[in-house]
Amino acid sequence: MNTPAFIEARRSIRAFTDTPVEPATLDGLVEAACLAPAPHHSRPWRFVTVVSPAAKESLATGMGARWRNDLIDDGLDPARVDELVTASHRKLTDAPALVVGCLTWDGLDRYPDEARRRAEWGMALLSLGAAVENLMLAAADVGLASCWVAAPIFCPEAARDALDLANDWLPHALVLVGHPDPQYTPRDRPSVALEDLRATR
Repeated sequence: MNTPAFIEARRSIRAFTDTPVEPATLDGLVEAACLAPAPHHSRPWRFVTVVSPAAKESLATGMGARWRNDLIDDGLDPARVDELVTASHRKLTDAPALVVGCLTWDGLDRYPDEARRRAEWGMALLSLGAAVENLMLAAADVGLASCWVAAPIFCPEAARDALDLANDWLPHALVLVGHPDPQYTPRDRPSVALEDLRATR
């Protein structure tokens, strides 16, 4: 069995043209994301499409400030900190569109003990991952490039506040979306070594 072509078409690409992504197209990507499986037939995710320069700047600045503090606490050289945070800021503000995936407790079960609450939130996180994959596959299907950025999961409150979201919308995923730069050449994908990645019992 060969991997379906629509899955092969999804690549992590962050080189875009300046062409904006149509709002209706972004809505279609979010609709695809919302077809993902979720615990208890719920929809614990919320999606924010970020297209205005001001909102992108606010998000990049808010998350960047948190990352800068973390890197300084890690003892990283200040010049390297500046380099990393500046590159991250540019990556977000240069992308034509961002889609931020948030989690809420909406539809999730509440338990009195921490272990089951953590498991319930873990199921929601897994579901958000499936939703993000749906979104990126849908983007590839209409000829758009995308790249999943993990930054919000390290600073959900900072990302939430930067976008002025409801208090219970906690960002955990960020996808850059745009028309691919025709000059960009993606790296070759390594083959899937099933003997290292799969066990049979």
